[in-house]
Amino acid sequence: MEREKNVVARNKKARHNYFILETLECGIVLTGTEMKSVRASKISIQDAFCQVENEELFIFNMHIAKYSQGNRFNHDETRKRKLLAHKRQIKRLMGKVAQEGLTIIPLEVYIVRGYAKVEIALAKGKKQYDKRETLKRKQVDREIHRRLKQRY
Repeated sequence: MEREKNVVARNKKARHNYFILETLECGIVLTGTEMKSVRASKISIQDAFCQVENEELFIFNMHIAKYSQGNRFNHDETRKRKLLAHKRQIKRLMGKVAQEGLTIIPLEVYIVRGYAKVEIALAKGKKQYDKRETLKRKQVDREIHRRLKQRY
């Protein structure tokens, strides 16, 4: 059964700056005004990252704008937010981050059946020469497709 996924924020630079090794879907613990801002797509995950603290997974620097009708119940825009994942998944992520020096980054935030979800990735940082190599490969692939399209 395919579920309807409404993407509200995407980290476009993630695939440019990191090698994505594996992904995981997690829920996010949000307040009421945060959820209303997320539904209005007033969210940015460009500078966000995830860390494990006391065997709980948190996302830092995820910016959710204040809700315009939120009055005194509004939230702090860049507070740390808890991510919901199974204990064994969190322990596995902890082990990979500690052993291999990997990073946990968010790729996209979306809404499924009324719940906000975040897709996080276990990633390894790219060096400058890796980024240049990726761009060259992309350009070559684009040129090949263009030539094949002209031919037929």
